[in-house]
This record gives sequence, structure tokens and C-alpha cells, in this order.
Amino acid sequence: MNWTHLTFDWNQAKAFYIVASEGSFSAAARALNTTQPTLGRQVRALEEALNVTLFERVGRGLVLTASGQALFEQVQPMGEAATQFSLAAHGQIQLSEGEVSVSATELDAIYRLPAVLAALKEEAPAIRVELVVSNQISDLKKREADIAIRYQRPEQGDLIIRKLETEVVYLYGSEALVEHYGHQAPDETTDLKLIGFSKGDQLLDFFRDNGWDVSESNIAVYCQNQFAQIELVRQGLGLAFFPDYVGDSLAGVARAFPRHIKPMELDVWLVCHRELRTSRPIRKVFDAIVAHFHRR
Repeated sequence: MNWTHLTFDWNQAKAFYIVASEGSFSAAARALNTTQPTLGRQVRALEEALNVTLFERVGRGLVLTASGQALFEQVQPMGEAATQFSLAAHGQIQLSEGEVSVSATELDAIYRLPAVLAALKEEAPAIRVELVVSNQISDLKKREADIAIRYQRPEQGDLIIRKLETEVVYLYGSEALVEHYGHQAPDETTDLKLIGFSKGDQLLDFFRDNGWDVSESNIAVYCQNQFAQIELVRQGLGLAFFPDYVGDSLAGVARAFPRHIKPMELDVWLVCHRELRTSRPIRKVFDAIVAHFHRR
């Protein structure tokens, strides 16, 4: 290979890649824990070295030029390869201490993982866990988390996937609201009130698939925070789906339409990178989560 053709600085290419991926200098600076002026100098130096203009400003945002888009398509595999290189190197670390990030939903973070982390701290006090609490799916390839609890089976072939259990999910409401509906079927009520995550919610699809005529007008409140949903249910504002281990534990809350609605079943998956399974701290956390579900 003729190495003399590499006439640009790899660090400058990295700066360009991160800025283009994040969409702004400020977001890229936060991601790299550096400053906007530093990134700006690196990108300008790359433009001068390659004699191209990579970005143009549109309002307050950045847009890739045609040349910038063409070069981004070339540098993107380099960025992904660098990430995989880091993952492989991280996977070779055989330490009994270290940091491990775990991505989990709000309900798992409150009702499941504290017991796991308490037991883990007794067994491996040198392992520090970062709990990433989000109902969004973390991208393990981009190192948004080392381990994730998911409710959809990942399709990537380079991930370690372990089924933890099948979760049973019921529709819950305040005891007063459930008593108000009585023994009616959902489609027999004239004032069915539901709590949805967002517009176009799959909750409506669930009811329609079961033959009940419901619409957006039946959604009393939209709320993506599951803790807020619990309180909305307690206040009688509507019905919401919760796993049985959550809903059955809530005071003043009962299962709604138990004779008419078959509970949903969701498979729970534990996911991590194949390379990361060779890391002792990550394997320890992974195994601790598996053991907790098996005990349940």
C-alpha cells in the first residue's frame, strides 16, 4: 500500500465524522468532551488539506455540501471500524473492576435492577454500574450502553442475546374507574378512557385487533413517562398497560376488564456485544441480571 496517499490528519477526519453524525459543533463537542473552537479548527484544517468545503450553514444548523456528503460516506465506515476496534480492545480487558453501563426502561430501573445492583455490590464492590434509564432502544454498537434489557429481539448477528422471561401485561385502572366500568366489555362503555404513550399509539391497535371500536378520542392523556402514567392511573384519568409485577403491587389500582381482555405477553431479552462477554466486569453484571430473573 502506498501510504504517501494519506495526506490528511486522522484526528481531523474524526472531528468531521463526529460533527456530521451529531449535526452540530456543539453536540459533537459534548460527545467528544472538547470545545467547539477546537472542532472548528480541525474541520477547517481538513477542508484546507483536501481543498473542499464540507459544511454550509442553514439557519443555526449545519448541512453537508455535496463534497461533504461524498466524503462522509467514505469516512463513515472508518468511524464504525474505529468503534469496533475500541469494542474489541475493551473486550480483552480482564479486570475484576471497572465501569459497566446498563440500559433499562423506567419500570425495570425501579422495580428490578435495584435488587440486582444491591446483590452485585456485595459480590463485586469494585464494579461501578452506570444505569441508563430510557424507554428508547440504546445502540450497543455506538457504546450507548454495554448491556441492555430489551422487549424486542435484536436482529444484529454480532450480539449476545439471552431470553430472560416472558412478561405478562394487563390493563389497569384505579379501583373506582374499574368498578365504574363493571362487567361491561370495552366496546360497551360510553366513556372508555385510555392513557397512551404517543399519537398513533399501538394501544389502539391492540383494541382494534380484538374487535373493539376505539379511536384517538378515547385517549384521555398522552404520556411517555411510565411513572407519570402510574399516577395518572391512580387519579382515575384512564387505563394503562403495566406488567403484572408492577400493576398488582400498586395500591388503589386493579386490573380492568379481566373477563374480556387477554393479557399481552412480551419476551424480555438481555443483550450485549460478543466482544464484551470477554470482559470480566461486564460478564459479572450480565450473569447477575440473568440470575435475578431465574430466581424470580
